Amino acid sequence: MTTPPPTIQLSADEARRIVLRAQGFLGAPDRKAGVRGILRHLGAVQLDTISVLARSHELIPYARLGAVDRKTVEKAYWTDTHAFEYWSHAACILPIEEWPHFAFRRRSYRNRPHWNHQLPDGVYDQVIKQLRAEGPLTATELGGAKRTSEWWDWSGTKVAVERALMYGEVVCVERRGWKRVYDLAERAVPDSLLHDDLDDTECLRRLVRLAGQSLGVGTRADIADYHRLKGEQVDAVIADSGLVPVTVEGWGKPAWADPTALETPPRGRHRTTLLSPFDSLIWERARTERVFGFTHRLEAYVPKPKRVYGYFAMPVLAGGHLVGRVDPAREGRTLVAKQVTLDGPKAVPAVAQALVEAASWVNCTDVRVEKVAAPELREALAREVTRATP
Repeated sequence: MTTPPPTIQLSADEARRIVLRAQGFLGAPDRKAGVRGILRHLGAVQLDTISVLARSHELIPYARLGAVDRKTVEKAYWTDTHAFEYWSHAACILPIEEWPHFAFRRRSYRNRPHWNHQLPDGVYDQVIKQLRAEGPLTATELGGAKRTSEWWDWSGTKVAVERALMYGEVVCVERRGWKRVYDLAERAVPDSLLHDDLDDTECLRRLVRLAGQSLGVGTRADIADYHRLKGEQVDAVIADSGLVPVTVEGWGKPAWADPTALETPPRGRHRTTLLSPFDSLIWERARTERVFGFTHRLEAYVPKPKRVYGYFAMPVLAGGHLVGRVDPAREGRTLVAKQVTLDGPKAVPAVAQALVEAASWVNCTDVRVEKVAAPELREALAREVTRATP
């Protein structure tokens, strides 16, 4: 890879603010574009099974727009063939116009020699036939998702439909009760987009450019991680991606920025909010530490005795910084802050505001603060929560 030496130098603070604006947390939100605008702006919204306050794909627009109706969120994603679900950073909701740019990944799956689940003879064709006649359908409606109660023990039907999803012959067109709803791509994807005409280089160039726009500024590893590309794939196209080489104070590694993000200084109002642990602002742990000086780790899969911050600890964003964590729960109409970690006394008002706003969004009428990592701040936080509650 031959990249011209960077001529633009950014301070750590400038880079942080560019990141915040690129991710939709600095400046006035585009409420007219709404949830769909957030999806296009980010390029990918991660899905996850965990639901504490709400599911992660609901928390993403909430964090940027405020108390958007949760039914509106689902409708925005899944109606009018606006989006599709596919493998990007993880299982993600993606804008439908990016369908052609994932052709490289569909081809890779079609050429994959080994799979964890065996595909029984004839089942794939039967699934396609049934979807053509009866779809859209869930795996259960197709004949069953599992053979036993074990989560990994998929039925032949489930193996087949998931393989078809990876190949691009089938599309997940919505989630119904958290189950994927499958339909044939030929029905679900607009004709103008339903093709794999773009070669791998064109696909990768587009995704690298999109990652750079969504990140604002990032290292090679940051850009690769956004859509789970390989480093060498980024290397092959970054010089032609339109991204600009920059140096960032304290990063210690080459970086690239969205040229549009460099044209005007990022200014505007900062959001104060709880963040999903699966928010794209904090997807990559090393990047989060580099940009915010904040160590983020999801502990849902860590044995309980070894957890430090809690099962679903949600970072708190305020004033452009990550100022604490809250591990929430719900008891009836009470939002419970089971465990709170604060970055000093100055974080108390922001964390209280974030808790009260989140409680209102999920129709809780009360907030109860339990454990605070700095016990001397617990009373102050409880008092601020009371003050902030309508």
